[in-house]
Amino acid sequence: MGTDSGARVEEEGVTYCARHPQVETVLRCGRCETPICPRCLVQTPVGARCRDCANVRRLPTIDVTPVYFARGMTAALISGLAVGAFLALFIGGFGFLGWFSILIGLGVGWAISESVSLATNRKRGLGLQVCAVLGVLLAFLVLEFLDSGPRVGPGAGVGAYQLISAGIGAFFAASRLRMG
Repeated sequence: MGTDSGARVEEEGVTYCARHPQVETVLRCGRCETPICPRCLVQTPVGARCRDCANVRRLPTIDVTPVYFARGMTAALISGLAVGAFLALFIGGFGFLGWFSILIGLGVGWAISESVSLATNRKRGLGLQVCAVLGVLLAFLVLEFLDSGPRVGPGAGVGAYQLISAGIGAFFAASRLRMG
């Protein structure tokens, strides 16, 4: 079984993958009969297909174009400012009250992720998760600034409940926009 100038000679009953000529295979595409190896195989509801016949595309909900990313970022910024101002107006004087801060964080995360989701036609993805997390952080920065103004010196800074609430809100917002 000699090879002439490095070319593969097909033996009787042995075929090689069309994309990976060094891999022996007995599999063929169910549509075009192209030899395929297990790495090239795409399982479809009607059987094994090659990548060309399977017509693999990204799901439309996770295909985030730059236009949708810009819409998501704009929605996150606007809703972050609005939610932060709303919190400063209604919660500002009371502060964060223990376990109630968990509910505040969940509410802020839900509101911002919902605005990003609506602005992008319910798309999901890592870029939109980042937008929502930035919107949540902006909301808590606006709350901190409007609630007490910029503080310097002893006693200045963000409280533990505020940090916990911001972390819960960021986590919840990101998890609502994750893929799959």
